[in-house]
Amino acid sequence: TLDPERDTPQLLAQYVPNFNPSFIGLSGDAAAVDAAAKEFRVYYQKVPGSQPDAYTVDHFAGSYIFDPQGKVRVFVPYGKKAGDIAHDLKALIT
Repeated sequence: TLDPERDTPQLLAQYVPNFNPSFIGLSGDAAAVDAAAKEFRVYYQKVPGSQPDAYTVDHFAGSYIFDPQGKVRVFVPYGKKAGDIAHDLKALIT
């Protein structure tokens, strides 16, 4: 999560498996989230809403593909076509 104020570990435990039961959610305090976002070069910004306690979090959309050693091998931006992703994955395994 990029919003540890609202996305508690309990909430993530219910939400994340909706994407895939094998997925694991990642959270931490604000400093840990900021450090992870910087490490992965993830843009995010808290945007105030119309009420003092209402806000949204703008963020990039993409996925990382890791190798078995935990190294990022491919970044897949939102909207990339399946054929292009398949091409990248094929290049990794050949």
